[in-house]
Amino acid sequence: MEKADFPFYYLWRTPFLFDTIIVEIIILCLITAATFIIILPGIRGKLRTFWLVRVLTSLFIGTVILVVNFTRDWEVGSVNTTTTYKSFSTSMVNARIGLWVGLRGVNITLAGNPVHQLNETINYNEMFSWQSRIQYDMDYHEGLERGLPSPVLYVAEKFNSNSPCSLYQQYCLSTYYSSAIMWAAFCSWILSNVLFCMPFLVYGIYMLFGTAMCIIVSLISFATIRQSQECNIHFGSTVLQTRFGLSFWMSFATGILFSLFPVILRII
Repeated sequence: MEKADFPFYYLWRTPFLFDTIIVEIIILCLITAATFIIILPGIRGKLRTFWLVRVLTSLFIGTVILVVNFTRDWEVGSVNTTTTYKSFSTSMVNARIGLWVGLRGVNITLAGNPVHQLNETINYNEMFSWQSRIQYDMDYHEGLERGLPSPVLYVAEKFNSNSPCSLYQQYCLSTYYSSAIMWAAFCSWILSNVLFCMPFLVYGIYMLFGTAMCIIVSLISFATIRQSQECNIHFGSTVLQTRFGLSFWMSFATGILFSLFPVILRII
């Protein structure tokens, strides 16, 4: 039986940035916060304000830890260039190529400027997962079979396990440990909340400090990638430069802020 040739994508496009998992986590945390605010009038005296601040602060930490595990903007970069659109074709397009790195994989975007060129809508967003070497290679080969544009395949090839750039080995290993340490921070956060609900406030403060330290160590693990890259991604004379994204800086601010907060509580 011959394999059918589809004139369209037979797989759903990957949710980008605002993944359904991220939305579910945010909604769950908002519902939890609203529930605590509803029962707030039942708490008397000055303890009400302290209790509200503690609950909202704890929920914020937990939300950040969970969300950044699924976001795609730990490291981002983009470049505007004129490049070939398809293999074995001399047709050129003016487009913006974007690279979005997360803990679970990399998203490569291609948006035409303007979007409609060569009688096509040039607006691609493809995800390549590096949860395993086999998975990334499968995603890459599927992209080849579907005939993705040359710029997307060129960037994806740089992260291929067989690429001499070794970007896959660096990113896969670093993001693996970053994600693992971030989940350790989540476990430490849960334990700190349990201890705060018991007459062991000092130990709760210690675990909150441990949570912040896990977040910072996770960021250090991810940041080491930028110091060891062996090659750049060139488009003619233009280089696709990357920088730390929103998820990285949000985690950094959370880690620094809540590493100081337990120290203040311990002094008090």
